[in-house]
Amino acid sequence: MSFDLSEFLTEGLISSVNNGLIPSDLATVYAGNYLVKSLITQAQVTQVSDAITAYKAAQVSAAQAAADQAQQQEENQTSAPENTLK
Repeated sequence: MSFDLSEFLTEGLISSVNNGLIPSDLATVYAGNYLVKSLITQAQVTQVSDAITAYKAAQVSAAQAAADQAQQQEENQTSAPENTLK
């Protein structure tokens, strides 16, 4: 069984961002440092960057969906007929 340090570092950065363990900007700095030290390749830096972009897009999409849902609930509450039982 062989151990691939570059793959470990790349996947570690990606999963750390996806799990909210480190901010994406810090992961980018780490990836750059690993590249300079020849611990990962430019292709792996690109892989990390692509994963960060996808993560950010998913965050924006989730935030928009939550805002849409909140707006829909607000509209439903304001347009619901009053209870007129006497």
